[in-house]
Amino acid sequence: MTGRISITSSPEPLAYLNGRWLPLSQAAVGVFDVGFLQGVAIPEQLRTFGGQLFRLEQHLDRLERSLAIVGVDPKLSRAELTEIATTLVEQNRQLLDPADDLGLTIFVTPGVSAAFAAVSPHRGPTVCLHTQPLPFHAWVDKYQTGDALVVTDVRQVPATCWPPELKCRSRMHYYLADRQANQIEPGARALLLDERGMVTEASTANVLIYTRDAGLVSPPKEHILPGVTVAVVEELAARLGIAFTHRDLSADEVARADEVLLCSTSPCVWSATRLNGQPIGDGRPGPIAARLRAAWGQMVGLDLEAQARRFAVR
Repeated sequence: MTGRISITSSPEPLAYLNGRWLPLSQAAVGVFDVGFLQGVAIPEQLRTFGGQLFRLEQHLDRLERSLAIVGVDPKLSRAELTEIATTLVEQNRQLLDPADDLGLTIFVTPGVSAAFAAVSPHRGPTVCLHTQPLPFHAWVDKYQTGDALVVTDVRQVPATCWPPELKCRSRMHYYLADRQANQIEPGARALLLDERGMVTEASTANVLIYTRDAGLVSPPKEHILPGVTVAVVEELAARLGIAFTHRDLSADEVARADEVLLCSTSPCVWSATRLNGQPIGDGRPGPIAARLRAAWGQMVGLDLEAQARRFAVR
């Protein structure tokens, strides 16, 4: 791919799939794709702020590491992926309010299983990029009241199955853990422990605790997915003069923390205010989460909570 991509304007969001630009409603992965058959899909989730993709380079770094682990070559260079991603966002953002933003998904699979290659015209890996509206409605309560966490019987996938740094869509453990958490406390999400009983992450979010004595504490990097968002939180903490360390955390330490913070790509950073039915701290979102979110907003040039409230109802 060379030069500037030219795309005819469309009344529907577009997607990129295996070398083609097509309406999002037509972007589909076949039933014989290994990504569907075995869950072998390597994804990255990004979002825009003011229409600009945030930390694209870091997300592509992680995508490349994950693809190397599973041995899949997307047959596209980093420059080509960057051009597709930025063009897709530019195109689809034209359908939005100028103050709104988009989520971007990139995913790669090994492609159609060799056993079924005869029934598919596509050869090689499956590469798809698409955008989606940001679910602001789901974040308003997170910012204002926080999330509830529950420790369930479901454990994090051990490193003997796949390395923690691998970002993949094989997430049955998340589903089962969240299902059990919601049965215990409606609306709660799971706090996942490893085989040693140490905290790893919440389903689809990194976990940090804050104590007045130690500052922010995250589980060891080698035991968790290297979150782009938690790395940004560490940068912001340094700017704000808040200590930040990595070490093992027990569920009891989470329960006793002054604050518990969750962070992921789109909502950025918010509070967990309950654990196993009991309040964390005073049971309300804490000032450290608010300071970090405000600092994030200053960095990207917008008020995260105000944007969420404005676009919560579409």
